[in-house]
Amino acid sequence: MNADLSNGDHRSILIQAIHTTVKGRARYKVSGLKHSPSLKNHIALRLSQEKKIGQYQVNDLTGNVLVIFHQDLSPKAMALILENIVLDYTKKFNNLLVEKLDIKEKAKNLPIYTLNKDLTRISGVIFSLAVCSALLHKYGLDATILLAIQKLHTPFLDRLMVGITFLGEPLVLLLISLGVETNWLYNNHRWQATTLGIATSGAMVLMALLKVIFGRARPTLWKWIINVGHPSFPSGHSMLSLVVYGVIAYILAKEYPQWQKQILALTTILIIAIGFSRLYLGVHWPTDVFVGYAVGLLCLAACIITLELEQKYLAFQ
Repeated sequence: MNADLSNGDHRSILIQAIHTTVKGRARYKVSGLKHSPSLKNHIALRLSQEKKIGQYQVNDLTGNVLVIFHQDLSPKAMALILENIVLDYTKKFNNLLVEKLDIKEKAKNLPIYTLNKDLTRISGVIFSLAVCSALLHKYGLDATILLAIQKLHTPFLDRLMVGITFLGEPLVLLLISLGVETNWLYNNHRWQATTLGIATSGAMVLMALLKVIFGRARPTLWKWIINVGHPSFPSGHSMLSLVVYGVIAYILAKEYPQWQKQILALTTILIIAIGFSRLYLGVHWPTDVFVGYAVGLLCLAACIITLELEQKYLAFQ
């Protein structure tokens, strides 16, 4: 479309008479018609509906319209008819553009669109964690990193890290999950509560199985200040905290979009702090924590898919 056609205020340049000497016959140059099959079809359709028009020829190669009309009509009146036809097309064309833009903008907020963005980010993080774990294992950097972290030890940080690691205890996470589930069930958020419950229990079972399968011994580079049991790989604190806190944060961020950034930022800080506390306390190798995060992210991705598909299902009800 030419710029002339998209501006309804310049009416005088929409239709230009080329030949009007023969009464009842005229040729016009129509702005925007050249190389516009859609405008050609629109003009032809509208002219066919005019009772006082006998014949017409619309040429989108030259941009000309030849009209044979009743002798009662003047060339100016015929030009006005063409002008109204073109203006009507312009209005419909512009409205269609607005509708397309509106649909495109709304599509960005659909669950399936945001789902793709979230899963892309999660996949990137999982890949990065897997690469880091592989490199640490290949070059034997687990012990080196732990010994470097040991140099940070102070009585204050010891107490702080014990408190932070407590927030990642499986029993604590289970109680938090049950409390949140109860609240959601009370407020009729059954699907969210069910998803969190399945995610928590499923992650705990998976964690236990992985620990039994790999049976990796915990590091003993210095004396622990907390009691631990079970094999080391993967880190249950890292894995479970990411699943439980991650699902809760994701649902809250959806429910309170105005606080989305704050919710996700605080949750990320908490999860990272829990993982670091396990390294600070010397009860896990770095690869334990990284793989725990990776497995936790896989579980979280499954939960996000479930929640988003549930929203999409409800939207069609």
